[in-house]
Amino acid sequence: MTAGSAQQEFRLGRVKLKLDLHDIFNRGHDIERALRGIIDEAVAKRATLVEIIPGKGSGALKKRVLRFLDQKEIKALYHRVEKDSDNWGRLFVHFRWTESSGRRR
Repeated sequence: MTAGSAQQEFRLGRVKLKLDLHDIFNRGHDIERALRGIIDEAVAKRATLVEIIPGKGSGALKKRVLRFLDQKEIKALYHRVEKDSDNWGRLFVHFRWTESSGRRR
């Protein structure tokens, strides 16, 4: 899998997407594009979870990802963000979908 690409995992009919930012950590415009792309893909596929791996490093990339996710238009697309308590170089973005309309709750 190349950096910035998404990997699908089907478990019990649920879609999980993964974005690893290790290889593009120093290319700002590529980071924004990759983040927007994975969020758009999650919405299109009605994913329940997106795992984002900014890596540990200095924490600057993780802060950048959190700022991106905190934008009003992005925040409206997902349910909540969870910081992994076991691995601080990983974030989970959770989505909720209603069964009847397919829209986010």
